[in-house]
Amino acid sequence: MKHMTTESIRSPDKDEGYLDGQLLVAMPGMSDSRFARSVVYVCAHSPDGAMGIVVNQRARKVSFSDLLVQLDVIGPEEAIRLPSRAGAIQVLKGGPVETGRGFVLHSADFFIDNSTLPINEGISLTATVDILRAIARGDGPDQAMLALGYAGWSPGQLEEEIQQNGWLTVPAEPSLLFDNDLEGKYSRALRTLGIDPAMLSGEAGHA
Repeated sequence: MKHMTTESIRSPDKDEGYLDGQLLVAMPGMSDSRFARSVVYVCAHSPDGAMGIVVNQRARKVSFSDLLVQLDVIGPEEAIRLPSRAGAIQVLKGGPVETGRGFVLHSADFFIDNSTLPINEGISLTATVDILRAIARGDGPDQAMLALGYAGWSPGQLEEEIQQNGWLTVPAEPSLLFDNDLEGKYSRALRTLGIDPAMLSGEAGHA
C-alpha cells in the first residue's frame, strides 16, 4: 500500500473506467490479511493510483465524542451535550495508511471550499477539523462516518489485485455505506450482486 493523498491522485482529464464511488468487496483470495472480509469505498482512482476508506471495520476503544475531546474540538463537559446525530457517528479503521489522520465520508449536503472532495452525486470526503466542528455544533452533514487512516494503491496495483480476484466491485448505495450495521455490510454488499456469502466462504450448508 502506497502513501498518498487525495490531492495526488485527482485527475481532471480522467478517462472512463475508473472506480471512484464504487465499493470493493474482498474475496476469499485476498492476499493481504488486513483486508480480509473488508468493504472499501473508493474515493479516488486515476492512472496515478487509488485511495479508499474501509467502511466495515470499527476502530477499537474510541468513540466520536472521545476524538472530538482529544482534538480539542470540544471540551470534556460538552461531550455529553453533543447533538444526537453526532453521538451516533461511527469511528472506523479506514486503512493502514496515516492511521492518525481522520477522514470523514459524508452526504453531499455539506461542503467546505478547498477541503471537500465530491466523489459522486451523493457522497463527499472531507479531511479537515472544520467538518468535526460543524458536526459538533449540529451543522454538519445529514450522514457521516469518521475513518482513521485510509487504503492506498500505487499505479496499476488495484487493477492487478482485481484481475487476481482479490476484489469484487459493487455499486455504492448510501444506505449501505452509512448504515451502522458494520458486521452486516460485507454480506449485504455481496448480495447486491446476487452472491451468497456462504458460497464464497466455503460455508455452504451452514446458513
